Amino acid sequence: MPPPHGAAPPYPAAPADAHDAVADPRVIAIDAVLPQTQCRQCGFAGCLPYARALAEGSAAINRCPPGGEAGVAALAELLGRPVVPLDASCGTQRPLHLALIDESRCIGCTLCIQACPVDAIAGAVKRMHTVLPADCTGCDLCLPPCPMDCIVMVPAEPPRAWTRADADRARVRMHERAARRQRESAQDDARLAAKAQHKLDELRSGVQQRDPAALAPQEVARRTAIIEQALARVRQRRSAGPAGGDAPAPGRRAS
Repeated sequence: MPPPHGAAPPYPAAPADAHDAVADPRVIAIDAVLPQTQCRQCGFAGCLPYARALAEGSAAINRCPPGGEAGVAALAELLGRPVVPLDASCGTQRPLHLALIDESRCIGCTLCIQACPVDAIAGAVKRMHTVLPADCTGCDLCLPPCPMDCIVMVPAEPPRAWTRADADRARVRMHERAARRQRESAQDDARLAAKAQHKLDELRSGVQQRDPAALAPQEVARRTAIIEQALARVRQRRSAGPAGGDAPAPGRRAS
């Protein structure tokens, strides 16, 4: 739901270490108009990448089914573009639907948890999963990866529209999830680097001390090269920083 005409769109601050922190005020303004369902129906990997494309003029304003015609009108006014009909190839607007897991069929694979852009699914490996209705955006992204086909989208009860408050909450949860995943990735890289460095030190120590039980020089050289390559990949990931998420989104299951 777009903000009232003439009102400054609310934009809750993202965590400082969020991977998609925004500096461009134009992108912020556009993102604040979008519904933050992160459904990818627009063809981008979330609302923020779509907002960037809109700011650059490389995307049409009518590619957001959750925003509906009102969203198209809000974007047209904000960007000074003519109002156009919603692009039917992206999908159609529907009342708020929420994911529901048939817990008797859930095998605890966590694939739906990994797919959820706002951490609205609770569960653990080989344990039953459940959807947190208050946090679900109705994005459908948990449906395709489920190997048991045990997730369905059901109308919210009681029926209600997706609100600006919902959008703001979803945006914050999306940023929090991104920041958490960034921290976890950094921790994993640090553990890998420490383990690889320890093994590298052991190999070099054996060579330097001329230990009779040490590996042959050729094998030491081979293993050293493998470990150094692994360390180089970790350093490269760290220097590259987190991905911006601007790649085109994969297809989604039809509603």
